[in-house]
Amino acid sequence: MNTPLWKLNKQKKEDSLLKDFSKFINLKNSNNFKDLWKWSVENPDVFWSKFWDYSQIIGNKGKEIILKDKVFNKTKFFYDSKLNYSENILKKKSDLNAIGFLSETGYEENITWNDLYKKVCKLSAYLKTLGVKKGDRIGAYVPNKIESVVSFLACAKNGIIWSSCSPDFGAQGVIDRFKQIKPKILITSDYYFYNGKKINILKNVNKILEEIPSIAEVLVFSYNKKEKLNLNDFQDFDEVLNQSELDETFERFEFNHPIYILYSSGTTGKPKCITHGAGNVLIEHNKEFMLHCDVRDNEKLFYYTTTGWMMWNWLVGGLATGSSIYLFDGAPVYPKIDVLLEYCQNKKINLFGVSAKYIDHLKNENFNAINLDLSSIKIITSTGSPLAAESFEYVYNNIKKDVHLASIAGGTDLVGCLVLGNLFSNVYKGEIQGQSLGIDVDVFTDNGKSAKDNEKGELVVKQPFPSMPIKFWDDDDGKKYHEAYFTRFKNIWHHGDFIERTSNNGFIVRGRSDATLNPGGVRIGTSEIYQQVENINFITEGLVVGQDYNDDVRIILFITTKNNEDLDDEKIKLIKNRIRKNCSPKHVPKIIIKVPEIPRTKSGKIVELAVKKLINGEELNNKEAIANPDSLKYFINLRELK
Repeated sequence: MNTPLWKLNKQKKEDSLLKDFSKFINLKNSNNFKDLWKWSVENPDVFWSKFWDYSQIIGNKGKEIILKDKVFNKTKFFYDSKLNYSENILKKKSDLNAIGFLSETGYEENITWNDLYKKVCKLSAYLKTLGVKKGDRIGAYVPNKIESVVSFLACAKNGIIWSSCSPDFGAQGVIDRFKQIKPKILITSDYYFYNGKKINILKNVNKILEEIPSIAEVLVFSYNKKEKLNLNDFQDFDEVLNQSELDETFERFEFNHPIYILYSSGTTGKPKCITHGAGNVLIEHNKEFMLHCDVRDNEKLFYYTTTGWMMWNWLVGGLATGSSIYLFDGAPVYPKIDVLLEYCQNKKINLFGVSAKYIDHLKNENFNAINLDLSSIKIITSTGSPLAAESFEYVYNNIKKDVHLASIAGGTDLVGCLVLGNLFSNVYKGEIQGQSLGIDVDVFTDNGKSAKDNEKGELVVKQPFPSMPIKFWDDDDGKKYHEAYFTRFKNIWHHGDFIERTSNNGFIVRGRSDATLNPGGVRIGTSEIYQQVENINFITEGLVVGQDYNDDVRIILFITTKNNEDLDDEKIKLIKNRIRKNCSPKHVPKIIIKVPEIPRTKSGKIVELAVKKLINGEELNNKEAIANPDSLKYFINLRELK
C-alpha cells in the first residue's frame, strides 16, 4: 500500500457532513466510508429516504421510496412524491451573491439570491404567456452566463424541459440535437469569447430556424449588459423581463418529471437524447455536493465548463445547498495561464472544478501557484478523463499541499458520478477514492463476476439508482436505452469504462471500454499509455488506437510535440522504451506518428473512436460533433499505416 498524498485530520472528519449524516442514520463504525457505502447499497430505500430528509428537500414526500421492477431501468424512485426543482434551488432569500460571472475579457457580472428569484419568476410568467407548458421543450444555444441559469430555472419552475448547446457548436451541431426534440422556443445570445476572439452566435440562428420549424420565438440576451441589442426579428431577453409580471407559484410535479435533455457526444453517429428527471438529479447532486464534497450553505463553487457539458448542469445543482456558483466564459488559460486560479483567489472559491487536461496543461507548463492565495479552496475536483498519478503529485507540490484532490468519474448518462471523492478515505496518487453512496458500483470480469482487487474489468452498477435516465427521447420501445447500457450483462448497468479496484478500495479508470486496445487478445486501457507518453517532455498530447492488421490489432500512437519538434528515431525509441519499462512489451505501439493536431469533442475529450474508424478505412459521418474537424484529415490514408 503506497503512502497517501492527503488524509483529513480527525477533528475535520468529526465536523464533516459525512460524519453528521452517519450520526443522522445511527450508523455504527461511522468513520469508515466502505461500511457506509455498503450500508447504503444494502438498504437503498432507507438511504434515499433518510437523505431526502437530511438534505431538507422541499416537496411532498410519498411513501413509495422505490417501486421495483424486474427490468432495471423501469424501477422508479419516489414514485408518489412531488416537488419543484426551482423551488428547491431558490429557497434562499438573501442579498448575498448567488451567481458570479467572469469573461476572459475581464467583464464581470453578479446577481443576488433575491434578484435571481425575481428574474426566474418573471421569465416563468412570460413563458406562460407564450403558451409554453409542462412537458414542452426549450432549446438554449447559449454561453455560460447568468441569463442561461435564469432561463433554465424558469423552465424547471414551469415543468418545461430544458436542453442546451454551447455556442462553440456550429449550426449543424445544434440542428442535429434540437431537431430531435422539437423545441418551441430558442434562447440565445449575441456573441461569446474564446481565446481572444469575439465570436458571433446570431449568424447561425437563421439556419437553425430553417431546419427546426417547431421554434416559434427566439429570445436573445446581450453578452455585455452595457451594450444595447439591436433586434428586428427576435425578442430582447431583458425587455421581456422588465415587462413581465412576477409569477411566484411553484407547481409541484412528479419526482420523475423530465427536467432536461442532454446528448451523447455524437462522434460516431446521431447524438442520443438522454432525458433526466427533476427529483432524480436534485437528490443525486445534493448527495454528491454535501456528502462527497462537504459543501455547505454560503460556500462558493466553481467549475470550468460550457453549457454543452453535463458539468454545467451539475454546477447549477450546487445552488440547492445554499452555496453560490461562479461561471467563466472563454479559454481556460487566456489571457494568462492562471486566469481561473486568480478568479478563485479573488472570489475565495471553496470548490474548484476543472478537467484533468487542464491540470496536465499546468503541469506541462511548469506552473506553480506560489504567488496566489488559494487558502479558501477546500477541494479540487477533476474529471473528463483519468487524472494521471504524476498530476496528483503535481497538484500537491505546485497548487495546494493541503487540498482534498478528488478525481471523479461518471457521465452524461447520470449527470453525476459513479466513483468520486469523500472525506473519510485517503487520497492516493492516480486513484479515485471510492464509490458513490447509494449506487451499487462494481467491477466485472468478462464472465460477469466481480473482479478481484487490482484486476481490470468493466465498470457496472448492479442495482437501479435515482439519476439513471428516465428515458431516451423518441425511444418509445426503449431499444436505444437498452442497447446503451444492458446488452453486455443481463439487467446490469454496463457503463462502458475499463477500470480496476485497488487494494485501497479506490479506483483507477483505464479508459473507455470501446477504445480498449486488444493486441494478441490482451486488453489494454488507453490511459495506461497516455500516462507514460504525456510525461515525456517533448510531447504535448497523445492519442492511441488499435488498427486491424493481419487478423490481429496493432497499437498506433499519434502525438503532438512542443514547439512542433521533429519526431526522429531517437525520440521514437525513447517513447517505446518508457512504455515497455513502465507498462509492458504488449503496451508498446507498433507505429508512432506525429500529427499537427488531435481531434476532440466540444467538451475537450479526445475522440479515439473517430480516429480508429478513419485509420481502419471507415466513413465518419458526424463531423459536426468534433470541436476541430479539420484535424481529421491528418488521419486519412496515412502511408505509414498501409
